[in-house]
This record gives sequence, structure tokens and C-alpha cells, in this order.
Amino acid sequence: MPAAPEDTIVAIATPPGRGGIGVVRLSGERAIEIASSLIRPSKIPIETHHATLGEFRDPGSGRVLDEVVLTTFRRPRSYTGEDVVEISCHGAPVILAYLVECCLERGARVAEPGEFTLRAFLNGRIDLTQAEAVRDLIESRTIYQARVAAEQMEGSVSARLKPHKQALVELIARLEAGIDFAEDDVPVSSWDEIGRSLDRITADLEPLVAGYEYGRLVHDGLSLAIVGRPNVGKSSLFNRLLNEERAIVTATPGTTRDLVAESAAIGGIPVRLVDTAGIRETIDEAEQIGVRKTLQVIADSDLRLLVIDASEEWTPEDGALLDRVHPLGSLLVAFNKCDLAPGIDADQIGDHLTGTTVVWTSALTGQGVAELKTALLDLAAPARDAAGGTLITNLRHQQLLRECLGALGRARGAARERVHHEMLLLDLYDALRALDAITGATTVEDLLGVIFSTFCVGK
Repeated sequence: MPAAPEDTIVAIATPPGRGGIGVVRLSGERAIEIASSLIRPSKIPIETHHATLGEFRDPGSGRVLDEVVLTTFRRPRSYTGEDVVEISCHGAPVILAYLVECCLERGARVAEPGEFTLRAFLNGRIDLTQAEAVRDLIESRTIYQARVAAEQMEGSVSARLKPHKQALVELIARLEAGIDFAEDDVPVSSWDEIGRSLDRITADLEPLVAGYEYGRLVHDGLSLAIVGRPNVGKSSLFNRLLNEERAIVTATPGTTRDLVAESAAIGGIPVRLVDTAGIRETIDEAEQIGVRKTLQVIADSDLRLLVIDASEEWTPEDGALLDRVHPLGSLLVAFNKCDLAPGIDADQIGDHLTGTTVVWTSALTGQGVAELKTALLDLAAPARDAAGGTLITNLRHQQLLRECLGALGRARGAARERVHHEMLLLDLYDALRALDAITGATTVEDLLGVIFSTFCVGK
């Protein structure tokens, strides 16, 4: 990343390819000067925070190359905190590339990946949690993901942590004052007051850490393998969860011989659904290959959905498959075809399913599908309501919160043992540093490089 934010940077801020519109963005001390030398605006002087119609003229011939819209944001009221100009052209790659080339000839340089957002951070426009949320918003695959990222862009994580940072700073200040001015009888907190302060901070941070399991699913999504004997309705249930006819469904057992994978949003979480080949003993070579692939997918998936035909009796094959799948991880059992006359006696198979979540469904009518989706989320993230409204979706944040809680736990133990304040302060500073590393009050160069190097150019 560059060390000279006073440079003027330029980049195409819209995705590659042809489109109705393309945007070239400049930021820096000379952004307005460079843009004004290339664009003839219809209104002079150019007003800040207003869109102005203009013409992009070839610097050599003076001929009009494109009609554009020029939007200027004067510092500090801009995304980066610097002068920013956005030039909206028609989305012709040749025009956009030539406009950038002209900007470079006039003293701008090409922006590094994530540099616009890095400058916003360095100029105090956003903190680290907000900067990381920009990337998450760009990569959102569901509306719920986008909503969570937007809340974090607005500072929801920082707002949740701010009172605790302030409480730590105040506690540290009191203890430091008591050490530095002991001869002046400066009053400090009692041991009970110190303990209560630490308990209050810990009690609110623990739910954030517990809620990360659900936050990770919101951020990364999960994979679900749908397994079962042939012709139990796996593909039909797969299509029902997708709300489209993606997998081939016939009455002939063994129709699905290869893996069919699609993504769907369940409760706002991206879920990769994999319809697998029916597992049975077979001499058909293609079906055998499908079964081998199925067993590998079952082992690799986050969740497994075992589909049983509720209109037939429980078979030894069902029991063998349950025994095979159950040890591999989280498992949900769906008794499908419940719209037909029941063939399974639930009381007789109760011992087989002890401790397993069971849902009765009909892929044909849709009965039980909503309950199935809820059960999937409950199984994937049982603590999804633990965070109290603020989700931690970033692994780095979760690890730092754990470090903070560890330091607070050591401090609580030291307070209980009436350890000298100088030793107690070491743990309090460790806790504060962990929170600072989340919000950006304390930064290091390699941390910034890791965060911003993953951004796309122009953002």
C-alpha cells in the first residue's frame, strides 16, 4: 500500500465489461484540477455534491468523445476525506480506459486495490470494522448478508464496543492515578468495584463471541448434502428448497447418478445444496461412481439431510445409512412423502433416532418445508440469537474478542486475589489492545495490508 496519501489516485470503479454506465473515480489534492482539464462542464464553477453534465473531449483533437456526468465531493465531506471526483461515462471499456490514461498523463497514478477505502480509514472517515464491512457488502450474495454488512458499515460493531473501551480506559486511569499519586491519597476503586466493572464488560462481550457461529454462517454460508436411498424423494426435496425444477425427478430408482449442486438463500444465509446419488448396492458402474462421490460430499459438507420415505416401512438399508452418516457431523432426518399413507411406525424406530432432529415433509405439497428450513438453521447455528442484535461475522474480530475476554478473565482473577494494581494493569492493557485492534485505534502495517489487499481496484 502507498505511503503518500497526498497523491491523486484514479481507477475505474465499475466492474469490467460493457454496460450502460461506467465510472472513473479520482481522489486526492489534484482530483478536481485533473478532471476539469478533461471534462468541459455545462455549469461553472462546479458545485460540490451536485451532478453536472459535461463533455469528455480528446485532449489532442478537442473532439467530443462522450457525454458524461461529473460529480464532485470536496474534502472533508467525501468518501475518502479528500477531494473526490466521479466521472460517469457510457460503459464503453475503450472510453473508460482512455479517460484513465488521460488522468495519468496529468499526474494521477493508478489506485491500488482497496486504496480509496484505505484513505477513508487513514483520514478518519471510517474505522477498521466499517472498512471490512465495505468488502463484505460488495461480496454479499443475499439481502440479509447485505443488511448485516450495511449495519456494520454504519458502525454497529464499533458502537457496541465503544462503551466497554471507555469503561476500560476509565478503570485503567483510576488505577494508574492511584499508583502515580499514592502519596497524595488519590481515591481509586475498591476491589469490589473493580470486579463489578470487569463483570459488566465480560457479560456483554461473551454473547458477541457466542454469536460468531451464526455470524460466520451469514458471512460464509454453509453446505448441505441431501442423502438417502434411491427414490425416497431427495431430488424432489432439493427442487422444493430451491423453488425450481433443477434436478431430474422420475419414478425410476437411481436417476441421480452425479452430484447436482445449486445455491439458495435459507433464512438469509447462502446455502449450497448438493443433491447426491441414492446410496445402495449396485452393479451399474456409473451409479457406483455416483455413490462414491456422494460419500465424499457427505463427509465434506457442513450439514447432512438424510431423507427417508415415510410411505414405506423402515428398511435395514435406512438403518445402515443412518449409522454411516450420523458419526460424520450435524445430521437432520426428513421423513418425506408424508402426504401419502404412512408406512413407518415412528414409535418403532425411536431408538434409531435418539438425539436426532426429525422433520416430516412432503416435497410434493410443500408440507413441512418451512419447518425443515428452520430446523436446518437451528442445527447449523443454535446460538444465532445470542449476540443481542449485533453480529460478529469476521474471524479476526472473534479471535480478538476472545483475547480480550481472556485478558479480562485474568484481570478478574488478579482482582479476586488482591494482586498489586501494577500487575492488574498489564491484563487490562491487553484487553484494551484487543478492542483497539478491532476498531482501528491501534494499527500495524501488515494488518492494513492484509485487510485492504483483498479489495477490488476502484474501491
